[in-house]
Amino acid sequence: MAQQQDDFKRIVSYAKEYGFIYPSSEIYDGLSAVYDYGPLGVELKNNLKQYWWQSMTMLHDNIVGIDSGIFMHPLIWKASGHVDAFNDPMLDNKDSKKRFRADVLIENYMDKVADKIQKEVDKAAKRFGESFDADMFKSTNGRVVEYQNEIDTISRRLADAMSAGDMGELGKIIADLEIADPDSGSRNWTEVRQFNLMFSTQLGNISGQEEKLYLRPETAQGIFVNFLNVQKTTRQKIPFGIAQIGKAFRNEIVARQFIFRMREFEQMEMQFFIAPGTELEWFEKWKEARLKWHLALGTHPSKLRFKDHDNLAHYANAATDIQFEFPFGFKELEGIHSRTDFDLKSHQELSGKKLTYFDQDRNESYIPYVVETSIGADRMFLAMLSNNLIEENVPDAKGEDSTRTVFKIHPALAPIKCAVLPLVKNKDELTSLARSIYNDLHWKFKCQYDDKDAIGRRYRRQDAIGTPYCITVDFQSIEDGTVTIRDRDSLHQERVSITALTGMISEKTNLSNLLQQLV
Repeated sequence: MAQQQDDFKRIVSYAKEYGFIYPSSEIYDGLSAVYDYGPLGVELKNNLKQYWWQSMTMLHDNIVGIDSGIFMHPLIWKASGHVDAFNDPMLDNKDSKKRFRADVLIENYMDKVADKIQKEVDKAAKRFGESFDADMFKSTNGRVVEYQNEIDTISRRLADAMSAGDMGELGKIIADLEIADPDSGSRNWTEVRQFNLMFSTQLGNISGQEEKLYLRPETAQGIFVNFLNVQKTTRQKIPFGIAQIGKAFRNEIVARQFIFRMREFEQMEMQFFIAPGTELEWFEKWKEARLKWHLALGTHPSKLRFKDHDNLAHYANAATDIQFEFPFGFKELEGIHSRTDFDLKSHQELSGKKLTYFDQDRNESYIPYVVETSIGADRMFLAMLSNNLIEENVPDAKGEDSTRTVFKIHPALAPIKCAVLPLVKNKDELTSLARSIYNDLHWKFKCQYDDKDAIGRRYRRQDAIGTPYCITVDFQSIEDGTVTIRDRDSLHQERVSITALTGMISEKTNLSNLLQQLV
């Protein structure tokens, strides 16, 4: 646990030091759970969004994009259920004065029990070797069966309490399990209460005549209310999808863990419209597709897992999360939901506007069902920092071991694709050639020109921000038109022609390298 906390602190410190993320309004002592993306952060985030966007709209002829407004008619949120049901069950610890989500406390308790199961399985696997049958062990080992029964019992109680909105039962579960404040160890809790998560504002300039509006808590509804507009103008036939990247806002009471949970965040969502009765088949297809998208980034399969929802949202008949192992444990990175026809049906009923689709193949009209994929751009950003920021021992210029911090992000996502480094900065002939190379490359790639400090320090600085290639211009470059190009990951250096640089960098950093793995 202490190591995990240290790793997380290192990530947070790194993000600010190198210009990825800054605390918002820092000169005014900051604003809780709000962050600003710095020069390198905005580049990485944009690259992540491009990877997602192209994987949806370029690789699928039947998925198109949209960009809906943040402000929408307030009745939209009535139809979606957000006005009446977008709440989190919260409770306070009277000693630590901290507020927590009741359901998260209970889920974290179950995760700890699941960890106990995994420890028993790991010990048995080590003991029995290749002949070990994990499934058989889980079903027959007395201690593991006991742990699993405990999880199943708690899960049923949690699901029943959440579906019934029974705050008293949630409090009783916490008391029965003797769940304590994770920071202080205190069990001195208040009653569990519901908190609505929507931000409200007003439209209008005359006091007393304003109309109440909401900052959208999700981007999906902008897709649903434009379903017919998109379908008719693009002439898409079911099945087809609508993708969107946009800001959402939630009044998170317990926004913590850096950019994992913020009050202002960005979602990358796709709503896939399908015929009734096919939703569970498409649900499984999109589960597979989205996991493949994450694995293409080089994330080890052990760092990702599916977590099915025991307590389904009011609109869903199936739901799962792709969880990533952050330094603070496995947490939701992306959600895949079968939303049934709830949203379109609700908007049709409240608006009085027909939202049916005539299926020529079936020769019938119906309200389409929907499978949703939704990933937080900010959480994805944090996952990339968590997964790829490492420290390793490498030989220095003298051949001795030294430690370097390196951000081994996939080259296609790297904020800076290459850096041009004159060997020394006080020789006009070197700097002039280096500038010429930089001026040529920066039209094609995001590049940096760096002549400050010794060449070794510059290498380390570029390693730390994830630059795949460093190009060193030396006196031989003037003589024969070659430069030294250094690979971030392998540390291999080779002499190449200046004219070959564009092709080499493009081959490694092109986004198509990622997209081709998804086909």
